[in-house]
Amino acid sequence: MKKIRVDLGHNSYEIRVDSGVLARAGLWLREKGFSGKAVIITDTNVRGLYAEGLERSLTNAGFAVTVLEVAPGEEQKTLETAGRLYERLADAFAERSTIILALGGGVIGDLAGFVAATYMRGVPLVQVPTTLLAMVDSSIGGKTAVDHGKLKNIVGAFYQPKMVIADIDTLETLPKEELSNGMAEVIKHAVIRDRDFFQFLDEGMGRAMTLNAVVLEDLLEKNVKIKAAVVEADEKESGERAILNFGHTVGHAVEAVTNFRLKHGQSVAIGMMAAAKISARLNMLHDEEVSRLAEVIGLAGLPTRMPELSLEEKERVLEVIKHDKKVLDDKVRFVLLKSIGNACLSDEVEPGLIGEVLFGWRPA
Repeated sequence: MKKIRVDLGHNSYEIRVDSGVLARAGLWLREKGFSGKAVIITDTNVRGLYAEGLERSLTNAGFAVTVLEVAPGEEQKTLETAGRLYERLADAFAERSTIILALGGGVIGDLAGFVAATYMRGVPLVQVPTTLLAMVDSSIGGKTAVDHGKLKNIVGAFYQPKMVIADIDTLETLPKEELSNGMAEVIKHAVIRDRDFFQFLDEGMGRAMTLNAVVLEDLLEKNVKIKAAVVEADEKESGERAILNFGHTVGHAVEAVTNFRLKHGQSVAIGMMAAAKISARLNMLHDEEVSRLAEVIGLAGLPTRMPELSLEEKERVLEVIKHDKKVLDDKVRFVLLKSIGNACLSDEVEPGLIGEVLFGWRPA
């Protein structure tokens, strides 16, 4: 079993990665001093696959367990859904000591994490990711949020979990599209911090996509360590942690404008290519490295170009980018690349350049 510690002082926690670890979750939480009530928040799809096993583990460890289920999909990540969960937590007599376990992918992790951060001003949270995307990215670092209208992750809080339990066996039920979806964040971590890891992906992507156990375990460990190191250096995203937004400025805009027709990883892949091309246009990144990134993204089964959009949709993409959380003094704060493995923040990206790179024209 891989154990990676995220060192954040009194907010520190462990990430445990292995096969079959759902069965050990209850015992581990008892060892950490937790007892009493536990609430599993999951979606309809994941409940049928893994909730029973996790519930059994918790019950055997002496917890009184309640399972709360929401429909699957990004459209559930709203204040309205959070409100319904608050009511159901109250109905279950959840207290400040009650543990919330987020069992599922990124949507459940964000939603359940936000609920844990805000119910009774905060109750203990355990992330139990069941998708590659959640294992390598969204379950680590304490970002929790819900969407509002077209604005993704606009209402949220930094709220660290008490533990992350990642069971590799849950990846066996993932559709290939979901595996590709998560691989976007894997590529992102390599591109921003680790050139050697990027080479590892270039050579081993085919085996990783077939869930080769050895490759997958190495991949998860490398990713978790990169994400943990960045979070340790900047827990609240006031500086270095912002490099984790590589590909997300454009990616979030594409997601919002297409009504989440594209998955998060697909949108981030498009956003990474856009950021790389902007880097090249600013003479920061060689064209050959842009091509290398496109090749690895393609090996993961991800898109490298914008989808077909109407003129109105293109204008809306640029408008959403202009209202991004990372905009400062009318200039968009972008994460750009000096080279593969070396990302930096730039406040000098003008909206006109973004329009040129994405659509071949400058907005009025």
